[in-house]
Amino acid sequence: MDLDTVRTFVAAADAGQFREAAAELAVTQQAVSKRIAALERSLGVRLFTRTARGAELTIDGQAFLPHARELLRVAERAVAS
Repeated sequence: MDLDTVRTFVAAADAGQFREAAAELAVTQQAVSKRIAALERSLGVRLFTRTARGAELTIDGQAFLPHARELLRVAERAVAS
């Protein structure tokens, strides 16, 4: 699990759509999908339910989101130090 993957997860969770997350991160929608799939494999859980309207967090995704946000905050503080 790398920070880009965690950042992608948070962006997708915030946007509710992989397409919007891709635009925000300046990557392709395919890259977002691949990163999310890799994270799901790494964690052994589904983080999103894909719908016609976009992507909704699963219960596991909701549980992981605050930890992902904290991981990014800690990484930003470490870089700023």
